[in-house]
Amino acid sequence: MASAVNCCLSSSCFTLQSKLKSLSLKNNYNSSSSSYALHQNFSAFKTLSFSNNLSHNLFSKGNLSFSTIALKPTRFSVVCEAAPKKADSAAKRARQAEKRRIYNKARKSEVKTRMKKVLEALDGLRKKPDAQAEEIFSIEKLIAEAYSVIDKAVKVGTLHRNTGARRKSRLARRKKAVEIHHGWYTPAPAENAA
Repeated sequence: MASAVNCCLSSSCFTLQSKLKSLSLKNNYNSSSSSYALHQNFSAFKTLSFSNNLSHNLFSKGNLSFSTIALKPTRFSVVCEAAPKKADSAAKRARQAEKRRIYNKARKSEVKTRMKKVLEALDGLRKKPDAQAEEIFSIEKLIAEAYSVIDKAVKVGTLHRNTGARRKSRLARRKKAVEIHHGWYTPAPAENAA
């Protein structure tokens, strides 16, 4: 990693190489600034050093942030915090999520396809003026296949169980509407519980 992390602090700018090999202070003052101000600027950082037992790998893949703490008007401390690269477990989670997304997309697509086939068959049967009651049996097979696919999607967690129940109910209501339309099914009269 050859890039350096730059952080500006008031009028000085630090450049810290990614593996802590070099630390340099650069003056951002223009040439008209006094030497006294320049001396004061760098005198705050005379004691800036890093411990030799710091892990270089900790900083090699992350980023650093600097902040100053004013202890007295003439003394400053520089706090260096390391934010390492995202952990391998996070990368693994991202890979798993992508796999699940593709898997779930295929399952949802299959559910939609099966439902669409059933609904189109029911619409075609409803528009048919001379439809026979036996024609509903082939559609019932399609409905059974759609129910199976929906139940599997709920079982593996692709669909919420309420979503699965709602989709199955939609198919059953549409089928019943077609049967009522052609007179193959007569709903029982509603009983008033008074």
